[in-house]
Amino acid sequence: MADTKGQMREDPRFPGVAIHESAYVDHDVVIGPGSRIWHFVHILPKVTIGKDCIFGQNVMIGPDVKIGDGCKVQNNVALYAGVELSDDVFCGPSCVFTNVNNPRAFVSRKDEFRRTPVGKGASIGANATIVCGHSLGAYCFIAAGAVVTADVPDFALMAGVPARRIGWMSREGEKLGPDLQCPRTGEHYRETPDGRLEIVQK
Repeated sequence: MADTKGQMREDPRFPGVAIHESAYVDHDVVIGPGSRIWHFVHILPKVTIGKDCIFGQNVMIGPDVKIGDGCKVQNNVALYAGVELSDDVFCGPSCVFTNVNNPRAFVSRKDEFRRTPVGKGASIGANATIVCGHSLGAYCFIAAGAVVTADVPDFALMAGVPARRIGWMSREGEKLGPDLQCPRTGEHYRETPDGRLEIVQK
């Protein structure tokens, strides 16, 4: 799958996948068709990537990372063991996933990596930090520079250090007003008694 500059190459292991000539993909990796792997990406062993994903420059993935379909990971992002991206997740440039809570250069903690699941359709802004061991709900929106230190509910708009919920976002990525109606689609939402948001079934 060469582009006009001849910088993309085919790898017989991954039919239908475009891989830049500077990228490196290790053994024991699965990548779905339609995905594009750009400059200086390194994919380590035991990584599973769905179809139609895009990985920008200088992304590192793995080992033991699962990524769903339709995900977009921008430049300079590292996805460590324990990170699980559901379908349609957006990771902004230079956002950070930690893997242990109390690192020391002289103490090995590889057996202490914590699972960090990211729900369907979630968006993580540039330079945000996701502290390991917390889950991000479906369609949540993490503002640029926020530091997530607790679980995030579905549709939550999170900002600050540490991140706090400052509103709700629709499935289409629009901030919801007091009427909890998506300005883009007209879809209605409601808050539940336990403080969550859900779509009103039509």
